[in-house]
Amino acid sequence: MSGNNFTGIGVFLIFAIALPLIFMLIPKLVAPNKPHKEKLTTYECGNETIGPTWVGFKSNYFLYALVFAAFDVETVLLYPWALTFQKLGTFAFVEMFIFIVILLVGFWYAWKEGALDWM
Repeated sequence: MSGNNFTGIGVFLIFAIALPLIFMLIPKLVAPNKPHKEKLTTYECGNETIGPTWVGFKSNYFLYALVFAAFDVETVLLYPWALTFQKLGTFAFVEMFIFIVILLVGFWYAWKEGALDWM
């Protein structure tokens, strides 16, 4: 009986792996590939580029985006808790307090490391 419980999870896992692979493979097979000298040049607002076109830039924006995504996902967990707050009792309140303290410690650490600085 326990094998049947995992059948749905196995089917979902197969679809979760196969579907993106199929969606990435279809354009490779169907889309035309006609490289041309003009298509392979760097395009910048219709003007010819001056200087090196492949310049690196600071990764602070990506760090800022990662911190935002992490806190955004964790904050979504507050919504179901708030909806059932009356039914959960004191234990759930203490758990949520600990959760928020962990979030604040993570926020403080990200701030201290400079992940929230734009420039």
